[in-house]
Amino acid sequence: MKRRKFVYLVGLATTTGILAIACGANPDSSNTAQTNSTDTTTVSDTTSASGQELVIYSGRKEKLVGELIKQFETESGIKVKVRYGGTSELASAILEEGNNSPADIFFAQDAGALGAIQKAGKAIQLKPAILNKVENKYRSPQGKWVGITGRVRSVDYNTDLVKAEDLPDSIFGFTDPKWKGKIGWAPTNGSFQSFVTALRVSEGDAKTKEWLKGIKANDVKVYPKNTPIVKALGRGEIAVGFVNHYYSEKLKKEDPKMPVAHHFTKDVGSLVNVAGIAILGSSKKLDMANKFTEFMLSEKAQNYFASKTFEYPLISGVNPQGNLKSLKTIKKQDKNIDLSNLDDLDGTLKLMQEANIL
Repeated sequence: MKRRKFVYLVGLATTTGILAIACGANPDSSNTAQTNSTDTTTVSDTTSASGQELVIYSGRKEKLVGELIKQFETESGIKVKVRYGGTSELASAILEEGNNSPADIFFAQDAGALGAIQKAGKAIQLKPAILNKVENKYRSPQGKWVGITGRVRSVDYNTDLVKAEDLPDSIFGFTDPKWKGKIGWAPTNGSFQSFVTALRVSEGDAKTKEWLKGIKANDVKVYPKNTPIVKALGRGEIAVGFVNHYYSEKLKKEDPKMPVAHHFTKDVGSLVNVAGIAILGSSKKLDMANKFTEFMLSEKAQNYFASKTFEYPLISGVNPQGNLKSLKTIKKQDKNIDLSNLDDLDGTLKLMQEANIL
């Protein structure tokens, strides 16, 4: 298949950063558990005794995973070279490079990009020993990628302004006029756009556009990213905000008295997305790539993510930290969404433009 076809399969879906900029978007540079940065660097740029090194294209920031990668090098004796950048940028690079890509592993901050790589035929079947560490819904049904950490959509709220029992069970409940002037969102943020993509997959474009227009009609306050939303909640500037769960966990660790709590809806409003790994078919170092993936699903690495980035661990026996409920206690979205199908971010951006959100 020609390179043009590969690029089309991802389309503009995995070039979210480029499209978002074209739409006036600003990436969440302070994002605790994801990145849309276009900066690329390398670390551990040395070779092992065998003359080989594992090459990782990482959409996770160095400040989030760099320490873990160094631990892997120390324990395994395998040297690692990392190209850091935005997940969408790196997915596009993998497709453009084709079989000549130097990357062995794609470590993405979003399941949609992993799905795009899978659909382009660039990811290999992972070993059952790796896949079986994670529940079915947090990995590719085709076995072509595996989730490493969970990232839950949450309606965070100011506990001084809102009673928990007054919060609706559905994300659609926030279109009620009683929430007028009380909501905050960040429509240019990648995690929000992934959620809207999930809403499209779950409910269809028409209902999703209706929701977007309904929230806008409620005089929603717009923020550039998630952290300002949580800070605004803490100040009482807004009553509720649509964010990923880990932002308030980080800020509440710094200020335990901040009056902000999580509310999880019983539908796709509390979607569990993942950061995950795909091993590329062009890799000639599958043994090394498997060892790295196994390490990221080890108790040590999962505990690191739970305590440092406040993401949800995905293996059994490791619990989330902070003020988080277990994933099992969070009500599941009403429709079983294949996270691989969250790859049509281009369609999401177009829909948001049609709704005059971007």
